[in-house]
Amino acid sequence: MKKILVTGAGGFIGSHLARELYRKGNFVRVVDIKWDGYLEEPYYSEKLTLDLRKKENCLKATKDIDYVFNLAANMGGIGFITAVGAEVMRDNILINTNMLQASLENEVKRFFFSSSACVYPTYKQTDANVAPLKEEDAYPADPDNFYGWEKLYTEKMCEAYAKDFGLDMRIARYHNIYGPEGTYKGGREKSPAAISRKVIEAGNPGEIEIWGDGKQTRSYCYIDDCVRGSIMLMESNYTKPLNIGSDRLVSIDELADIIINISGKKISKNYDLSAPQGVRGRNADLTLVKKVLGWEPRVSLEEGLEKTYKWIEEQMQKKE
Repeated sequence: MKKILVTGAGGFIGSHLARELYRKGNFVRVVDIKWDGYLEEPYYSEKLTLDLRKKENCLKATKDIDYVFNLAANMGGIGFITAVGAEVMRDNILINTNMLQASLENEVKRFFFSSSACVYPTYKQTDANVAPLKEEDAYPADPDNFYGWEKLYTEKMCEAYAKDFGLDMRIARYHNIYGPEGTYKGGREKSPAAISRKVIEAGNPGEIEIWGDGKQTRSYCYIDDCVRGSIMLMESNYTKPLNIGSDRLVSIDELADIIINISGKKISKNYDLSAPQGVRGRNADLTLVKKVLGWEPRVSLEEGLEKTYKWIEEQMQKKE
């Protein structure tokens, strides 16, 4: 049994990760500034509500802890991270700086940082039929948003803490993680949840709005696969950034069509070409993660989206 801290455990990935670590019999301390309340409690041994932008709270969170999974971040979907820059960079740099220093001072054995596919350069993501992004493609650096720059900077700060102080580091670059029990409204939701919500709200027959022309592409990784990969990475000896995602590239149109098919409704699409859509294409190269961890996604996009759609539908029916 390890004593494990999961920060950002009120959020989507953090809560699922904490639940799995708790289920495995570890002591799990969860920390966040707010709690979405989607998971059935308890999924932890100890729960603290703390603002991790303050160093004294990071020292409290990391006290007597073996492993830190640092997922706390001010973030959201494409609408949020393209609209908000300073707040995202300020909050996340404060959280990550204080968490690294507190982990060092409290002699944490291993530190996990959740990075993002947003670190990859814009010039490699200009075509919808994009080549899968390898880990070394992050440099020369040119992320397309402030959130990506913050993540890349923190990766280097983790590297510096490992080099200068010997802090044992693990870094995952998450690619569009989705699934049940995540944000699906309010402006911070990701595209699978946003499109699911729109389809549920639409009539039958009905119509939904797609941001952009629908031809932009992404790959999507189901939450259970993400959690499994994250734990495998933490337990491995690999210390460099590693992709955790899917290498199945789909357009936003294709994503919407899968969700519409799940709904059983007759839905047409209209396109808002003025809406933010991010890079033109983004896909994950899984060559290294398969070699290093023997990990690859198990849950198909269709299966994952069906579970996600049904969960959001249940939530929305409860609120009627």
